[in-house]
Formats: sequence, C-alpha cells, structure tokens
Amino acid sequence: MPTPSRLLPTALLGAVLALVAAPATATDLGAPAQGVISYVEPGDDALSVLVSLPAGADVDLAGVGVTVDGATAEAVASPADEAAGGAGVRRTSVLAVDVSDSMAGERFAAAQDAARTYLDGVPDDVSVGVVAFAGEVEVLLEPSTDRDAARAVVDGLSLERGTLLNEGVRTAVELAGAGGQRSAIVLSDGADTSGTPLEDVVRAVEDSGVHVDVVALERGDAGGDAGGDAGGDALAEIAAAGRGSVVEASSAALAATFDEQAAILERQVLVDVVVPAEVTEQRATVAVTFPSPAGDVVASSFVPVSHPAAVPASTSGGPVVERSLLPQVPAGVLLPAVVLLGLGLLGVAVALVPAAAGNPSAGDRLDRWVAASRRGGAPTVEAGPAREPLRQQAGAAAARLLSSTGSLEGRIAHKLERAGSGLKAQEWLVVHVGIALVSAVVGVVLGGPVLLLVGLLLGVVLPWVFLGLKAGRRRKAFDRALPETLQLISGSLSAGLSLAQSIDTVVRDGVEVIATEFKRVLVETRLGVPLEDALDGVAKRYESKDFAWVVMAIRIQRQVGGNLAELLDTVAATMREREYIRRQVSALAAEGKLSAVVLAVLPPGFMLYLLMANREYVMVLFTDPRGLVILIGAAVWLSLGIFWMSKLVKVEV
Repeated sequence: MPTPSRLLPTALLGAVLALVAAPATATDLGAPAQGVISYVEPGDDALSVLVSLPAGADVDLAGVGVTVDGATAEAVASPADEAAGGAGVRRTSVLAVDVSDSMAGERFAAAQDAARTYLDGVPDDVSVGVVAFAGEVEVLLEPSTDRDAARAVVDGLSLERGTLLNEGVRTAVELAGAGGQRSAIVLSDGADTSGTPLEDVVRAVEDSGVHVDVVALERGDAGGDAGGDAGGDALAEIAAAGRGSVVEASSAALAATFDEQAAILERQVLVDVVVPAEVTEQRATVAVTFPSPAGDVVASSFVPVSHPAAVPASTSGGPVVERSLLPQVPAGVLLPAVVLLGLGLLGVAVALVPAAAGNPSAGDRLDRWVAASRRGGAPTVEAGPAREPLRQQAGAAAARLLSSTGSLEGRIAHKLERAGSGLKAQEWLVVHVGIALVSAVVGVVLGGPVLLLVGLLLGVVLPWVFLGLKAGRRRKAFDRALPETLQLISGSLSAGLSLAQSIDTVVRDGVEVIATEFKRVLVETRLGVPLEDALDGVAKRYESKDFAWVVMAIRIQRQVGGNLAELLDTVAATMREREYIRRQVSALAAEGKLSAVVLAVLPPGFMLYLLMANREYVMVLFTDPRGLVILIGAAVWLSLGIFWMSKLVKVEV
C-alpha cells in the first residue's frame, strides 16, 4: 500500500448531505446513485483516493476497478477506518456548537444529545475537536481520538450571552489543521452578533480547504436569535465556501441528523491506486467503480495524480483553483520587470559609490589650495587616484546626455545647489533614473502594467518634488536666520572689523545654512570675485528678496558711503517685522492650505487604494473607452481645482 506524504486537504464528502436521506422533520436532500471522490493524495507513482459511498450501497471492495485517463490501473480498496494503522488517510472533524442563551432549554439538551450521538457513531480513527461559541470563542478540545474526553467536554457545555458565529467558524477551520481530510460541522440557531465581516470568514473557509456543513436549529422561530433571512444567507455562504450544505433541523430530529453525519464517515472507502506508466500528465480523470447487486457505483473526478503535494480534489469534476495572497504578475511582464530592477539597482549602486579616500572633492582641494597660499607655500593640486571604472563610465554617459540637452545640466545643478546636495548633475541623473526604474518594477510586482505606469510616473516626479521641498526648507531656514546674521555683521562692523572679516565671523559663529553659504562667499572672493557679486549669488540661489535688498544696500553704501552697521540694523528690524506678519498670515491660512492638500490628494490616493485592494472593481475605467473619457475628464477638472485652490490659499507678504 503506498504511503504518500499527507500535506494538503481536499473536499470532505463532496455534496455530503446529498448522499443521505434526512429524517422526516429535516430537509429531504435526496440520495444520488453515484459516489463521490472526496479526497486525493498523490505520491511518486501511487495515488490514495478516499471515496464516499451513497447510503445503502452494498459494494464489493475486492472487485474495485480504477481507470486513470482511460488507462486501467491496479487498485486495492479497504474501509477507511480499517486502513488507518499508520497507512490510511488522516481524518479530522471539528464540532462548532452554538452555546448562546437562545439555545436554552430543549434546544441545548438536543444539541448535547446530538453531539453525543455523533461521537458514538464516528469511526475510531477520526480525530474530533470541539469549539464552543457564544459571547466568546473557546477551543474546548484539540482534535483527538479520545472519545471519553470529547464526551466530557460536551457534558460540560454551558450557555452564555452573544453569538460569535463568524469567529466560531473561523476558529473551527483553523483547528482542523492543514493535513489530511478535514471537516467541520457548525450547529447554530441564530445570526452572528460580532463585528467580524462575513467576507473574511468566507475567504478563510475557502483558503483552508475544510469541508463545512451547517445545521440550522429551528432558525427564525420565536425562541431563536434575531437574524431572519440575513442569518440564513450568511449560513448558506459559509456552507457554500466549504463546499457543504445547510440543513434545517428541529430539536427532535437533531440527533438523527448528526447520526447521519457520522454514518457518512463510516461509509468512506480508501482506494490505493498505482498510476499507469502511460499517464504523464500531472492531472487526470480518475474513475473508481465498485460492483454491487443494485448496479455499479461509480465515482470520478479530475484530480492531481503526480503532484508532489496533495491538492484538494474537485468534487464537481472541474479543476481546482489555487488561491494566492500575492497579485499574479503576467509572464510577459515578469522578465522585463526583473531586468529593469537589475538595471535600476546597478545604476543606483554605481551612482552612490563614494569616491576613494585619496580622491578629494573640488571643494576640499580648493580649501587646501587657499590654506597653502596663506602659509606662503607653493599650492599643489592633488591628482588622486581615478574613480572606479563603473562610476566613471556612468558619470561620463550622464554628462554626455546632459551636454546634448542644452540647459538641462544648468537647471539640475541649480536645483541641487538650492537643496544643498553634494551630488553633481550627472550623478543626480543616474540616481534619478535608478529610482524611476525601481519604482516601475515595484508597480509591476504589485499590480501589473497599470501600476507600472503609475510607479514610473512617481519615480520621475517624486525626486524633483523631494528636491523642491528640501530647497524650500533651506530657503525658509535662511530667511529665518537672516535678521540675526545681519545683527551679527552689524555688531562686528561696530567693533571695527571689515565687511570681509565680519562675514568670516558669521562663518565661524553663524547657523549652518548661513555659515555654509558665507563660507562659499569667502572662497569666491579669494578667487577674485567681487564681494558684492558673491553675495548676490547667494541671493539668487535662495531666491531671497530680503537678502537681495541687503546686497543692494551694501552696494549703495560702498558707492556713496555711510554707516553700514546702522543700515544693517534697520534692515534687520524690518525683516523681523515682515517675518512676524508672514507667520501670522501663514497661521491664518493653514486651515485652507490643509483643506486644499486633502482635496487634491484624496482622489488619486483613493484610486491607488482601489487598484491595490479591489482591482477588478476599478479596471473598467482603464479598459472601457467610456472609463478612459471619465478618467481624462476627472484629471482635467482635478487639475483646474488644484490650480484655483493654490491661488486662493497663497498669500504674498
């Protein structure tokens, strides 16, 4: 007998209640003539098939016949419980019992009697677990073959308030485990009163592969919980997700219903099949035939026959759909995505490789040259070793690209200067391209071609936005520190220092943004640039009108004379007043600005959320011409709205 690995579950009983006739007080489900292949475990060259026989079928197990895609196969059949000595299929059943207050009286006694009847009738090899749910969900018994322990748990059940039906079902399917044939029987008389969404429970049942049958006890009667049709619809969805059925039962017929459930497990037969050598496909149609006096009993299904792990069999004869939590990436997109990711990571790595320790930057070499000149020595320029080949080649390629685009290099360099970045224009271009490629690959992995375009767009736009935000923060910090800087220069001038010496004092004692820029001013003046022109360059880089006025005042003072210290004090006082008014206006306009940002970001943000959470719902906008028209119109109106809101909330001071 083959002993394949027991890894994945399949459907238990397959239309289990359709094989038996319920008592007179329960719903008559009929008795089809055919059996059902309820579980399959493929091995290397063998197959274990668990078949559920119809009620009353008197079959000859020795005469079993099996065909795999029409090819006759060797097979041996035996009762499932007799084959359980280590070589049979592991079978697990979980009872989920409603112990809410609405079950009080005759219902609760009937439920306990039905559970005892089930425990008495279920085969000895079946592991039984017990879950009770009311105001909370409790696992009263892990799956075990100890029937005495299970009976003790059933006898000790007590009633509580509430009906956490959804959580009870989810706990039951989790308790059933992940190996062998697994089933769960849910007994309830009312609707769920928890906040757990039904969709989450249905998804959990579908993903688990556990067969779930629901016994609805006198649901909707006067003594039951409120729920009505809504509760019945929920029970039907849960049973459908578990490929089971809902049985409407009364208290009097409850024990008979559970007895039939146990009898179904008792009628299961395990068939060990040797897969014919001519069958090379991983999935095939397996047909099992049992001879009987009333005619042959046949069970067939399209199942895996050579997969290394067991897969649930399709009781409807169709293929099994495997669920995945990750989005499916089209095969034609995956390879380009990987290539783009590799190129992007390579570009970023090349651009971010630091220069060798012996290869100082241009600023460092200039500082050393100035220091050597002050000492009176001969200034030397350190050549330093050449950069790494990859970095040099990437930088050279980016430089050639920038030189061919005219003023693009100048615009990038200007933005980098304003943002205080130490990267060159060609280095920034390499990093930017790498970020765009990586974001495009992330979009492909998350949602396919549509999000590829979104990711690429974000990768192109966001780095520029980042530079703009960083430059804006530096400019605001520069403007805030400017009055104190002018005060420091004024004090230095009053103490008898020259303007250049006063600027050097700011470099040593000023805040970081001002100190860095004034250090550059000193370096430029030592290279022969007039002091006023060097200061005017700072004003242009930061687009600061206030500092432009300061430079204008210095130019006028140098031409016509006057007390520069007193002039700078006056300018500093004016700036402080303007900064006070600016902050007051900013506080008053903050609410309008925040509203504008929310209104501008909410529509595209919600669109991205829908693409991630429920892609099918929103894809019609991208696949239908009318949807594209709607998207274009929405983008136009949103752009107009953003433009007018920006004009309304922007106040010049």
